[in-house]
Amino acid sequence: MDSLLCDEVWLSSPATPDHHNQPRYSHGENYAAASSFYTTKEDCEKAVSIYLEKEFTCMPEPGYVEHLRTKNLLFARLRAIQWLIKSRQRLSLSFETVFNAANYLDRFMSMNQCHGWKCWMVELLCVACLSVASKFTETRTPCLHDIQMEDLDHSFQPITIQRMELVLLRALGWRLGSTTAYSYVELLMMEIDFLKSYSYLQKDLVACRVTELLLGAMQDCSMVGFRPSITAISALWCSLEEFVPSKSDAHLAHIKGLVNALDHKDDVVIKCHGIMEAQLINPVYNLLACGKKHSYCCPSSPVTVLPTERIGIYDCDVDLSFFNDSGSNNKQETSKKKRKWHEKSIKDDGLQKRIK
Repeated sequence: MDSLLCDEVWLSSPATPDHHNQPRYSHGENYAAASSFYTTKEDCEKAVSIYLEKEFTCMPEPGYVEHLRTKNLLFARLRAIQWLIKSRQRLSLSFETVFNAANYLDRFMSMNQCHGWKCWMVELLCVACLSVASKFTETRTPCLHDIQMEDLDHSFQPITIQRMELVLLRALGWRLGSTTAYSYVELLMMEIDFLKSYSYLQKDLVACRVTELLLGAMQDCSMVGFRPSITAISALWCSLEEFVPSKSDAHLAHIKGLVNALDHKDDVVIKCHGIMEAQLINPVYNLLACGKKHSYCCPSSPVTVLPTERIGIYDCDVDLSFFNDSGSNNKQETSKKKRKWHEKSIKDDGLQKRIK
């Protein structure tokens, strides 16, 4: 039986809380600050070190954004992420579930060099990612019928979704304990000194805003290349500027302390923070970031927004061999290689800035 256990490192923590029975705060949501199990500084430091070590292995393959551009998948990804976010609210799932599902989606699409992605293929992958993420995270999982109830152009038989889940799991190497930007929210908030004097509800409001910013960042393809810890720091920075603008200098000092503690470079965090600020200024930033205008993303008349009958996809018509089994090759890509690629991209950005 020991051979069936994966070799992932797990944090020592109490059993997963039952989100359905917990009290709800700030717009009826459960945010990271609402269920803390980090009781000591040592627990926090151990958690951060584990997350930092794992986050490279949980990132998409190098060149993923360029792959999306060349295959005209930028808008398809945006629509998929928006569907995951909306489904989380509809099904009363945790934020951890939706962040994990989005992570599975990006990792799989970056591994898979499938030519000619179809709309139904992206939707099938979305449903499979959300189903797997909910099974991994939730104490009560929605059925496959409920998951695909709304906002999809196609409907799939349960056996088709289950087959896709196996393809997804094999490609991910069965490594589902992803380190996402949301993983850092509570830990980073505990590092800000003046937040320790805040009430439970005040901390929850800050966590609420940070989570909202991370959901917005998750939809932006230009944010995919940043390490999850950098994205989380940037979201916390923006949130503190909104809640306590009079202490901007103190915020900057705290952020620099976090950057140094996590061994990050200032210019990378500043760049990420700048992109996140652009999202706040321009509500349609994510659509503009797709780079092209799509006539089908904005209804041209009220007729186009009326409910339409979905296309049923039968299992006998689905050939999953479209998804190349590239996971076995990509699993040999180590976190060290991803780290080198990430550092090289940072140097290239810095060189371009100096040239300008």
